[in-house]
Amino acid sequence: MSGYKYDFFISYCRYGSVQRWLLNHFLDKLRECLADQYAPTPTVYVDRSMERGVHWPSNLQKALRHSKIMIQLLTPQYYQSRWCMAEQRSMRAREEMLGLASLDISQGLIYPILYADSENFPPEERERSWVNFKDVAHPDPVYQQSKKYLRFHTRVNNLAADLVKLAKVAPPWQENWPDIDPPNPPLLDPPQIPRF
Repeated sequence: MSGYKYDFFISYCRYGSVQRWLLNHFLDKLRECLADQYAPTPTVYVDRSMERGVHWPSNLQKALRHSKIMIQLLTPQYYQSRWCMAEQRSMRAREEMLGLASLDISQGLIYPILYADSENFPPEERERSWVNFKDVAHPDPVYQQSKKYLRFHTRVNNLAADLVKLAKVAPPWQENWPDIDPPNPPLLDPPQIPRF
């Protein structure tokens, strides 16, 4: 496969409530709002859309290499995850290769969304501006029934408009996009074989 396959790659840590927020609210609302902003609807990769039976480390690397923009969902646990850090370093190496997120061209290819905290982030991670979603970071499904959910919709719709603009000016895809330090997958115990 050559060229871009996805407009956006969502990078997040599975610890804490951010994964539930992503799956209960953010992902579907983002796709819906992107469809309202641009046609054809921009594509979003999240590891939950991975097909069964694929080698997931390779699938993640390939998806990131073929994505225009990385959306980071920032939590303190994000910076403890070797996978999240590999994704971030790979995209930062791409930016460096292109001279982006620099003194000459300040715009980068990483779009950070603050989900929680920020006081416990590494100091260097505060150099990039983020969109603050802490006030709409409610992971439970009941949130959709509240009046505050209207604010969430408006925030995601504004975000989608911003992301579409960014995707439109993404640099052409290159075969030699860097892959930095992908960690080895965790070894899981084999499933128990039922005895009859």
